[in-house]
Amino acid sequence: MIREGVFDDPQVIDLLTLHAAGMLASSPAGKCHFLDLGGLKADNVAFYTLWDGGTLAAMGALKVHDATLGEIKSMRTATDNKNSGRGRTMLAHIIEEARGRGLTRLALETGSGPAFEPAIAMYARHGFTPCDAFAGYRETAFNRFMAIDL
Repeated sequence: MIREGVFDDPQVIDLLTLHAAGMLASSPAGKCHFLDLGGLKADNVAFYTLWDGGTLAAMGALKVHDATLGEIKSMRTATDNKNSGRGRTMLAHIIEEARGRGLTRLALETGSGPAFEPAIAMYARHGFTPCDAFAGYRETAFNRFMAIDL
């Protein structure tokens, strides 16, 4: 079951903490752009959690930049759910939410290197292709940008 806006559950806080630590450990200083809890609560962000019964399986967010552009933020699968399809389920949900809001393009920013390759491969399997930096991001040797037209 996918729920929107679950911020106070300890499992969600733990997964957000794990996500932040992983991004910071795998990224050069100043090149990490994940949203913290405050950022996920912004008016232009919808935060989703995927649950198996009472256990958090995955999370992700849709940030709306304008009438046409959305961005995937804070996608993470819980450690016990790696390679279970839960990440794909969350991605499909965010894509459908973006379409339902009338957005015509969905983009993301991620990093380079082994820690990011599984996510990049998943996005590519869903039709995301490399694109230019967007929404104020800057091109760097580390940051990668992908998008899909909806």
